[in-house]
Amino acid sequence: MIGLSGARLHRVAAVGAHCDDIAIGTGGTLLTLCRARPGLRVDALVLTGAGTEREQEERAALTAFCPDADLRLTVLKLPDGRLPAHWDEAKAAVEELRARTDPDLVLAPRTEDAHQDHRSLARLVTTAFRDHLVLGYEIVKWDGDLGRPVAYQPLTPQNAEDKARLLQEHYPSQHHRPWYDREAFLGVARIRGIECHTRYAEAFAVTKLTLDLGE
Repeated sequence: MIGLSGARLHRVAAVGAHCDDIAIGTGGTLLTLCRARPGLRVDALVLTGAGTEREQEERAALTAFCPDADLRLTVLKLPDGRLPAHWDEAKAAVEELRARTDPDLVLAPRTEDAHQDHRSLARLVTTAFRDHLVLGYEIVKWDGDLGRPVAYQPLTPQNAEDKARLLQEHYPSQHHRPWYDREAFLGVARIRGIECHTRYAEAFAVTKLTLDLGE
């Protein structure tokens, strides 16, 4: 099995269409990375929610999900559910992120995600970050669009439990949603763990991957 080593990871970019997307899709991976590498730079971009309680939730949540990291979070005010109609603004935001950071890893939505906002952002990211490893995270929802991932980040039981706990603590605005609970988050992590022979994991899609097997 060929995997990505964290030895050279110094900068990570994480993008989401909505506040809580990053935490739901890749919160366990962020905990894993940041706890292993104090001072890791994390540039995060969220396209919707600025000026609302959702932004306040997001800032507190990502601070918790990125302990001891150099977190630089930007939350914009594009309309929720309408990102395809605001392509130019979304594209400019992603390109601005690319201009200010050259990450070793990009965490973004999957291009196969059923939600139009997630899918649109995913396509923009793979265009702007052409020479970077982009891992497409998954978000469980009623659409039933979970696919067959090709990359896995194992999570310790502690990181899996902490992810579920932090999601509950920091996003009270989402508690009314029937799928938003500890059982759902740990259930997905348990299934992905089974698929990579560990207890818990987060899974990702990979659009393109370049290998260097000569070193």
